[in-house]
Amino acid sequence: MSPLGFLFFLVTALGLLCAPRKWVLVPFLAGVLYMTHGQKFEVAGINLPIFRLLLAVGLLRIIIKGEGIEGGMNVIDKIMIAFFGWMFFASFFHESGVDDAGPVFIIGQVAEIGISYLMVRCYCRSLTELYSLASIMAYMLVPVALEMIYEELTGRNMFSAVFGGVSDLVVVRDGELRARGPFRHAILAGTVGASLVPLMIAMWRSHRKAATIGLLACLTLVIACSSSGPVLSLVFGLIGVFLWKFRPWMPMVRWGMLIGYLGLTVFMKQPAYFIIAKMSMGGSTGWHRSKLIDAAVKRFDEWWLIGTDYTRAWMPTGLPGKSQHTDITNYYLGFGVKGGILAIILMLAVLWIAFKWVGDILDARPELDERDRFMIWCMGASLFSHVATSVSVAYYDQSLVFFWFSVASISSLAAMIYLPAEETDQTEEPLGYDMPRS
Repeated sequence: MSPLGFLFFLVTALGLLCAPRKWVLVPFLAGVLYMTHGQKFEVAGINLPIFRLLLAVGLLRIIIKGEGIEGGMNVIDKIMIAFFGWMFFASFFHESGVDDAGPVFIIGQVAEIGISYLMVRCYCRSLTELYSLASIMAYMLVPVALEMIYEELTGRNMFSAVFGGVSDLVVVRDGELRARGPFRHAILAGTVGASLVPLMIAMWRSHRKAATIGLLACLTLVIACSSSGPVLSLVFGLIGVFLWKFRPWMPMVRWGMLIGYLGLTVFMKQPAYFIIAKMSMGGSTGWHRSKLIDAAVKRFDEWWLIGTDYTRAWMPTGLPGKSQHTDITNYYLGFGVKGGILAIILMLAVLWIAFKWVGDILDARPELDERDRFMIWCMGASLFSHVATSVSVAYYDQSLVFFWFSVASISSLAAMIYLPAEETDQTEEPLGYDMPRS
């Protein structure tokens, strides 16, 4: 770890411990957006990136100050615990130390997801706090966007020069420079920008300046990464926003999507999931994404129970430095490889309930201001962007925070269904809690 990286960690850690409760996520997000995953300590062979250390500090604050989830756990919280428990149990049936497998590796992965989720549940508790956090994120994205423009112009990564932990050289593909900022891959940088666009659009009526700046920054991330994946993520997010006008007909829309998929199955010569390959643009690896799903389906018997330690035979190509696995460019299948079909089912259950709760909030609270209702809808649109993207992208660095931020923020705001309207003031005070229980 560089001296500057260590200083940055100390400042953000101090901010995490000392900031007022409603601002706790600000120094955490600063650590996520401005610090590379390669800045780390190594203790007894275990890598501790600054990102993980900040999660540990955040958990320490929750314990010391007792700022937990008020009102008890809800259904999503309990499914998340079951998801983590199963992943840990399944890890004992994998060979430790071989291509990211075994209990030690899973503990690290579960801690990254679980504490990120917990921190958002504890410190983003109302629409008021969400508006504030989204506004701050809009401004925080500006330095990342400017740095990625710098990468496009110079072919050099400034985060490498300042902090280290990522390559100094920018990857060139099909003649295009693929800027990645502090993230480990350009696609992840662009995906983060694309997924936040719905939230920036939702702020347009109430925080127009922040919304404008945030939109420009997010679109810069999408464009500068020079990848078709984030462009499609942006499209899915915008489709989610557009469906706001058609929300009374959403049951018909959902059935239409199902019928459309079945229609593709009938009329396409290949399985319907090969539509990913047909949607890819330029030099994208859409074929790889489709073929990976096809391989997982055909080799279901190899991984369905507790996952597998060997996927190299699934695809023609492998991964540099990893002899056992091919490139699992699918977030869902990534969990399936580590924990079998049950891991995927539990994850999908979390996502399904989160989407359901967006509709439940809007149905249960018709008295909410129209802009607040639109923000809640756009939270679902942001999650939809992540869910669609996860078919072709595996989140594996600090970018995962933004995926689980979408889930956790919806989980927190679901309290709105269960509080009488007179007890909830969305303009001044955070929501109280009487969370849905299983």
